[in-house]
Amino acid sequence: MRKLGGIKIGLVLLLISSLFLATGCTKGGSSSAISAYKSVTLEYWSVWNDESDIKPLINAYRSLHPNVSIKYNKYRFDEYENKLLEAMAEDRGPDVFSIHNTWVKKYQSRLTPSPASVSLPVKYMTGTVKKEEVVEFRATKLLNANDVEKTFLDVVAGDVVLYQNIGDEKTPNFVKKVYGLPLSVDTLVLYYNRDLLNNAGIITPPETWTEFSEQVKKITKIDKDTGEIILSGAAIGAADNVLRSFDILSLLMMQNLAPMVDSRGRAAFDKTPNQYPDIKIPPALGALDFYVQFASPLYEGYSWNSEMPNSLDAFIKGQTAFFFGYSYNREEIASKAPKMNFKIAPVPQVGDDQKVNYANYWVETVSNKTEQEAYAWDFIKFITDEKNVEAYLDQTNKPTALRSTKLINKQLADPEMEAFADQLLTAKSWYKGYNATAAEEAFKEMINGVLDGTFISELAIKNAVSKVNRSILYK
Repeated sequence: MRKLGGIKIGLVLLLISSLFLATGCTKGGSSSAISAYKSVTLEYWSVWNDESDIKPLINAYRSLHPNVSIKYNKYRFDEYENKLLEAMAEDRGPDVFSIHNTWVKKYQSRLTPSPASVSLPVKYMTGTVKKEEVVEFRATKLLNANDVEKTFLDVVAGDVVLYQNIGDEKTPNFVKKVYGLPLSVDTLVLYYNRDLLNNAGIITPPETWTEFSEQVKKITKIDKDTGEIILSGAAIGAADNVLRSFDILSLLMMQNLAPMVDSRGRAAFDKTPNQYPDIKIPPALGALDFYVQFASPLYEGYSWNSEMPNSLDAFIKGQTAFFFGYSYNREEIASKAPKMNFKIAPVPQVGDDQKVNYANYWVETVSNKTEQEAYAWDFIKFITDEKNVEAYLDQTNKPTALRSTKLINKQLADPEMEAFADQLLTAKSWYKGYNATAAEEAFKEMINGVLDGTFISELAIKNAVSKVNRSILYK
């Protein structure tokens, strides 16, 4: 009987052991999760965010994934892209890095698009009386193209969702993939010196370009004998000494319904919009002529010229009443001109029925050189999620990138953020090609060519289209 009992006990133990092995479990979670739970380091490169801005997001992520270390490096803008390209050429560099929204297509071959989901090992404590450390895999769904369209501002999907060929040359199969997500979206706004407007008897900043022109005329003071501009109404009209002149002129073109690119993705702002057959003259022509008039003494609205200082410096020194800039300019103005009574307003519009604003922002992406794709994309998903990014937006005073009623309304109620929040839903951008700098130079040549009489406006625009298309068609 004892022998038989021993056999029975052995069989029971064998069955338990077999069940244990079949389920793949060990004490404290699955064996595969325990094996996968290792120390991981992500290198994260960016430009404008100080480490103090990003550190809370990193700490929040590490509280869920303490096995992950994230090394953050901030670089100067003028060195950033060269460092990126050098590192990638040497098979090193960041796992996660920021790129401008206009660079996404240029960098597409260097990026890893978002997978549908990731499954990462997570360690946690379980049990009430007797605590036990457990490691298990947890799956996280990432954002697909449709999710980006629903969750983020309209402008974002157009910039970060690109087609990827998952087939081959003979049987291509193009699918939409997400190549990055932004922490925020900035828009071009109108800074104004309230004291200068008060002195000119102007109660509120302009809402339309017609009002803008009239206010500029009232503010501008010109020496009748020398023709020198004593006080500028607005820093606009020239190319080289107007910060983001490319953005301002692009905004004017888009507000006037100019087709910036055609259905093939090629520059087409010298054309009339197909959907508006009544428009017979290319809208970009009127936009260009309107822009340059402010820098030409031949026009009544003359208030700026190439001899003036940098537009931001002029605004800080009180030499001009209006300056077009972004949220990142606010801190510099406040620090360099602490006594200036300046405010921020939305940019003027052509009319309420065709509002357009200009977006300028950075996108967080994953390198195709990374060995930690899952963690890298999980991190980006985490830091751009509404419940996590809100604290970052509050700390940095940056406009939200999310199509969130809560966040947009919160920023609309904030006097410092109101102008930016007001423009988010109508923000747009356009693809300038593989070399955005070349496209911007083409716009500067267009402006200067008209101002110095080298080209008539029509020819200047056609030349610019040709040069931008070189950037679009050729890497």
